[in-house]
Amino acid sequence: MQDCLCIFYDGGMREPSSEATPTEPSAEQVATQLASVVNRLLRRLRTTSADSLLTPTQRSVLARLDGEGPATTAALARAEYVRPQSMRLTLGVLESQGLVERAPDPADGRKSVMSITEVGRTTLGAVRAAKHNWLAEAIAAELDGAERRTVAEATALLDRLVGK
Repeated sequence: MQDCLCIFYDGGMREPSSEATPTEPSAEQVATQLASVVNRLLRRLRTTSADSLLTPTQRSVLARLDGEGPATTAALARAEYVRPQSMRLTLGVLESQGLVERAPDPADGRKSVMSITEVGRTTLGAVRAAKHNWLAEAIAAELDGAERRTVAEATALLDRLVGK
């Protein structure tokens, strides 16, 4: 009978890839686990600011206007991968709440550009602070010093990955 080294995962068993050893997971395994954890983290961060009355799309549009400056409805729709009609609805809600404002496009007076207002910046800052505070509190409560160092090292590695 031939000896077989198998890796158990998610209730199943499979032959290890040539890249993996019993102590070293394959790139595929790490990618799968990392994507799952990042998705759960993002969902959790989204729920930390549920009382802000902003949808994820509204938060994304505010963040884009804050970071990139004024933009037309069409440009925002392209950047957010939605239809211009959907973006008009989103912007209409944000405008009615005083979070964005409309001005004539200096390059084409028939168009309008949308800008974030000070109220919008304050609201966006509060949403970001809620997310940051939840994460900092969770790290402080759940991880000891060595684990925090490990997460800090992993963060640096992830930053290197996304920087490419």
